[in-house]
Amino acid sequence: MLNALGQGLIYIVPFLLVLTVIVTIHELGHFLVARAFGVKVDRFAIGFGKAIFSRTDRHGIEWRFGWMPLGGYVKFSGDLDASSVPDSRGLDALRSEITARDGVGAERDYFHFKPVWQRMLIVAAGPVANFILAIAIFTVLFTLLGVDLRPARVAQVTPNSPAAAAGFQTGDLITEMNGKAIKDAGEVTRKVTLSSGDPVRFTVERAGTERELVATPVRQVENDPIAGRVSVGRIGLALSSTAAEVRHVRYNPLQAVGRGVEETGDILGTTLTYLGRIFTGRESGDQLSGPLGIAKASGALTNAAVAANPDPRATAINLLLTLTSFAAILSIGIGFLNLLPIPILDGGHLVFYAYEAVAQKPVAAGVQEAGYRVGLALLAGLMLFATWNDLQKLNLFQFLGGLVS
Repeated sequence: MLNALGQGLIYIVPFLLVLTVIVTIHELGHFLVARAFGVKVDRFAIGFGKAIFSRTDRHGIEWRFGWMPLGGYVKFSGDLDASSVPDSRGLDALRSEITARDGVGAERDYFHFKPVWQRMLIVAAGPVANFILAIAIFTVLFTLLGVDLRPARVAQVTPNSPAAAAGFQTGDLITEMNGKAIKDAGEVTRKVTLSSGDPVRFTVERAGTERELVATPVRQVENDPIAGRVSVGRIGLALSSTAAEVRHVRYNPLQAVGRGVEETGDILGTTLTYLGRIFTGRESGDQLSGPLGIAKASGALTNAAVAANPDPRATAINLLLTLTSFAAILSIGIGFLNLLPIPILDGGHLVFYAYEAVAQKPVAAGVQEAGYRVGLALLAGLMLFATWNDLQKLNLFQFLGGLVS
């Protein structure tokens, strides 16, 4: 019982800590840009539920820590609903209420009466803050630790595999894929993983000469120690590098920023590619994860960091670095999710504001209401699908089936 509780804490506590930091940075993005444009803010909260600490500053903003570490939020003055985008009638009523209470012209300090371009920047600032956080984390890691670049040297070719059919041989060095230069073996794995059924053109160096080989990855199910059971593309290659071939590269701060931007762009590009393949029926979607899967991943990473070195100091350093890297990747995911054009998310608000900018009037209340219902249904469906994936990967159904029998 105590062991199960301990494992539960290992899975949940790191996830909540990382999630709270990421969501707080997201909300801080909204807050800072809003304040730059003079928007009145009632509250900035870290965590939800009853306040364990609260202080109101000279601008009338309440700074609050809630007892539930599940993220945070910023509440603009005049917001009745966190997802509200009032129509013309609602704006007139809100203006009358503010004018009656605070005088003529006071409404100009409220979010909903700011120019539409300012509102769009305030809304977009949350996801942008998530991307900036990821870039900052990558920059620090690339500056302090650097990265090991391992050449994509073929160590083994599986018989009767797509790689064998394409003509790969042990010792080949993969230098390009579809015309893009390859610096690290991980790039090959990532590309092949999301290319099931699509021919991939490889340029390999063999005995001092270059050759072009074409292989089509096939989908197969694997058990990943972090992601669980997933279906991925494979061509039947094992890649390895000798110690002499591995290059350790450390970047100066300016180079690290560029490398951080590149890494963030690569993760976003991979995400878009994967989603595009789901919609075209070329991927099953089993790699989509919800809170359970993310908590499992954070727990697995925590266990791996602890097991890497039993020395307490080394364990603490490994754990910090592991969770920091995890935070960067999760921050990109949350920023991307919020930019999806789904009402109730930041992306949905941006769609409404884009319409307002063109039509010179807010979206009608009835359309907004229908949009929010559809958006909520879509988001709920996405979460249910992701949670179903998580439960499948955790083998919960087999476990329950064993109990019933």
